[in-house]
Amino acid sequence: QVQLVESGGGLVQTGGSLRLSCAASGRVVRPNSMGWYRQAPGQQRELVALMTSSSSTNYADSVKGRFTIARDNAKNMVYLQMSSLKPEDSAVYYCYFLRWGDPDTEYWGQGTQVTVSS
Repeated sequence: QVQLVESGGGLVQTGGSLRLSCAASGRVVRPNSMGWYRQAPGQQRELVALMTSSSSTNYADSVKGRFTIARDNAKNMVYLQMSSLKPEDSAVYYCYFLRWGDPDTEYWGQGTQVTVSS
């Protein structure tokens, strides 16, 4: 099992910045992927950014150039630096962990609310 605990959400004005953090504990073995998804009311959960344990990244087109994902593998932490925030970035942001294997195993955090006011 892997436990994920997010922090750093909140209310920010358009154009502002926030930094999300996620701490993973438990069976955090490599290789793996860690990152962030988000879900706005009435919408499907969508990928925001993902980083593998070997530092390959994948970003949603809507956040490229504004959001940056980072990891500290020694601390089992993943971060999401969000800048130039827009109202459409408002959502619950979920930390995500994928343990590669046969089969792959997914874990989710409880979510943290990000609200961007216009």
